[in-house]
Amino acid sequence: MGYLVSTGWQTAKLHSRISPGRFGSQRQKEKSIPLPNRHGKNGDEGFERIGDILSDETNPGRKRSFEIRKVMKAATDQDHAPLERWAGMRAAETAVVWDAHLGGYPVCLIGIESRPVPWLGFVPADGPDQWTSGTLFPQSSKKIARAINAASNNRPVVVLANLSGFDGSPESMRRLQLEYGAEIGRAVVNFKGPIVFCVISRYHGGAYVVFSRALNESVEVAALEGTFASVIGGAPAAAVVFAGEVEARARKDARLQPLNQAIAQAEGAEKGRLRAQWDELFKVVHSEKLGEMAAEFDRVHSVQRALDVGALNYIIPPANLRPYLIHAVERGIAREEELVSVKSEIRISKTTITEAA
Repeated sequence: MGYLVSTGWQTAKLHSRISPGRFGSQRQKEKSIPLPNRHGKNGDEGFERIGDILSDETNPGRKRSFEIRKVMKAATDQDHAPLERWAGMRAAETAVVWDAHLGGYPVCLIGIESRPVPWLGFVPADGPDQWTSGTLFPQSSKKIARAINAASNNRPVVVLANLSGFDGSPESMRRLQLEYGAEIGRAVVNFKGPIVFCVISRYHGGAYVVFSRALNESVEVAALEGTFASVIGGAPAAAVVFAGEVEARARKDARLQPLNQAIAQAEGAEKGRLRAQWDELFKVVHSEKLGEMAAEFDRVHSVQRALDVGALNYIIPPANLRPYLIHAVERGIAREEELVSVKSEIRISKTTITEAA
């Protein structure tokens, strides 16, 4: 964690300076090293390289946990240490906010912690006993909204997202989860400058709404190959939306039919014993059918489908993550500067017309 040590206000000023140019000057570019060739072991998760986290071969279904700071560090310029904002914000541990440089440009880099984080302090009876990976809780939502607002009209925002949505436990609802989640949407709507949102694992739930391109035309959304993007994930869809279909499939499973026939013919204690045996087998079959339905849903609601319906701008190979982020920031800055130039010309034209009149 030594790379997170702040060097004081000089470091903060360097990350957020805004001249020359509206979104800061570009330093000498670092060579764009492909992401899979960066770093060694990724903590205790067993990945040899950072690229293994984003690979279908070593992390199929993007289900294994990993440390988001290692991915963020690999994506940013290696010749300039990042500065973590609000690192000590209690109950906001699942959101990571860095001021960093990307291709020489100062950016606000946001990541979502992708491994369970211990809950410090009192644990409520009706809330989670740990901060779940890929989930936004009330204070982490507040932290992200604050970061986006702070970077507005100052520097681009880049989000590396493994985000399954917002926590909906009673404890989170009491802690203003809905309000802070909406604050992210408000921050995106009001943001002035480029926002680059890249899905590196999953992208579901309320996050699909608050980071939507419909909220701000300056938002560019991309996803890595093999990731998942939909309003609801496969697992919750199977458990809630298609619960009836899953149960019907489980009851029709061939493994249960002999027991059904035996129960129909049995009597007394024998019938009770067979019923208990049926219940145990049904739990196993039902769990399998849940997994099958979730996989079917994810296959249909893939990133390719999200691209086809306009929810994504690009699908990129994992090895191109860093080059893509740099080019996306450059495109966003060029687009914003062109917009400012056009507005300035219109203003001058109006002034000239007024003076002539």
